[in-house]
Amino acid sequence: MPQIPTDVLIIAGTAIAAILLLMAVFANLYRKAGPHEALIVYGFRGTRVIKGHGTVILPMVENVRGLSLELMSFDVAPQQDLYTKQGVAVTVEAVAQIKVKSDPESILTAAEQFLTKPPEDREALIRLVMEGHLRGIIGQLTVEEIVKQPEMVADRMRSTCADDINKMGLEVISFTIKEVRDKNDYIANMGRPDIVRIKRDADVAAAEADRDTAIRRAIALRESAVAKAQADQERVTAETASMARQAEAQRDLDVKKATYNELVKRQQAQADKAYEIQTNVMQQQVIVESVKVQQAEKEQQVKVQEAEILRREKELIATVLKPAEIERQRIQTLAEADKSKTMVEAEGHASAIRAQGEAEAEIIFKKGDAEARAMNVKAEAYQEYNQAAVLDKLITGLPEVVKALASPLANVDHITVVSTGNGNSAGMHKITGDLTEIAAQVPELFEALSGMKMSDLLGKIRTIGDKADRPDRLPPPDGNDKTK
Repeated sequence: MPQIPTDVLIIAGTAIAAILLLMAVFANLYRKAGPHEALIVYGFRGTRVIKGHGTVILPMVENVRGLSLELMSFDVAPQQDLYTKQGVAVTVEAVAQIKVKSDPESILTAAEQFLTKPPEDREALIRLVMEGHLRGIIGQLTVEEIVKQPEMVADRMRSTCADDINKMGLEVISFTIKEVRDKNDYIANMGRPDIVRIKRDADVAAAEADRDTAIRRAIALRESAVAKAQADQERVTAETASMARQAEAQRDLDVKKATYNELVKRQQAQADKAYEIQTNVMQQQVIVESVKVQQAEKEQQVKVQEAEILRREKELIATVLKPAEIERQRIQTLAEADKSKTMVEAEGHASAIRAQGEAEAEIIFKKGDAEARAMNVKAEAYQEYNQAAVLDKLITGLPEVVKALASPLANVDHITVVSTGNGNSAGMHKITGDLTEIAAQVPELFEALSGMKMSDLLGKIRTIGDKADRPDRLPPPDGNDKTK
């Protein structure tokens, strides 16, 4: 097999790659329009409409946009109420189907107006046009025409909107009234007269039907009653003849039955007597056997009861007496231990209380004795006082009394003195003079509280230089004189 040169392979591969590259570039430049759209090509060669086939878009000098030819369906429902020819406010909701026309001129017209707009803006513009025409049509019609002839409203809507819609490159495929309603129940009351009339005619027809039915029922009942009376008469005649024949047959039957019953009773009595005799014999045998069985059962029961009594005695001894004895011993031991413990604790507690009481009594006694001795010493010291000592006590205690009387002045933050130059009764002399008068009121305060004049008190105290009689010694702390 001959060898293919390398140069040839390279050239062939390069050619194939170039062809593939050209095909890819051509495929990228070639745009196809589907059955649901139209391509608007604009640029170097002008504006062209491509529909149902494809075209090559030259790069950098041409551009392309798609325009949908699909059906657009949206609601036409004005937000404001529409007023009819009668002035009745109604709300009309409709559904419209609109699409771009398929001819190139309409496609170009629609492309001029809607190519760069989103579907929402496009539907909003169309809806405004439709709602305006719907308002004009509703204003020319009555409520009855709108409700009863919706197709007429739709036809007028399509014919009225056709010119404006055509100017946009569109066409109205269908327009359908979906709902008509009002706030004043005009539509609901509109059919009430017809309803009342239809109901009245129905009631009359029902009454006439009831009347005819009653008449026919009465005729049928009369004919039935006549036929029933004739049938009853014939039935009574037939029943009378039948009853006579039945009575004769019954009489013959009763005679034969009486004869047969007498014979049967005679034979039954003989059989019953023999059966009764045999039954008595069998019953006596059964009683004898039953007595024997009962006797044997009683003997077995006595044995079982004796065994049960022995078992119960042993069970009571094992389960009641022995545990009770053990429990009694345990309780007795615990009681004796509690008794001993209680006695020891009571004795210890009583000893502790006794010792504590004695110690507290000793403390109280010594404390009282010390206080009594202190009072005796204080009394002896008071006996030594003379007028000079009493005056010393009064004079040394006077500042404390004056301090207490003048303590309210300590709560005053500051005093503003206004002097009029009136001698000692003005300025600071007034304050010190008031304090002197407060101190001079101390003897009067003492006399008011004690009920004794100061001069009488000093008269009862021995004068300066007198010596008071004093005992040679004090009594001992326990109050008993050991020298006697």
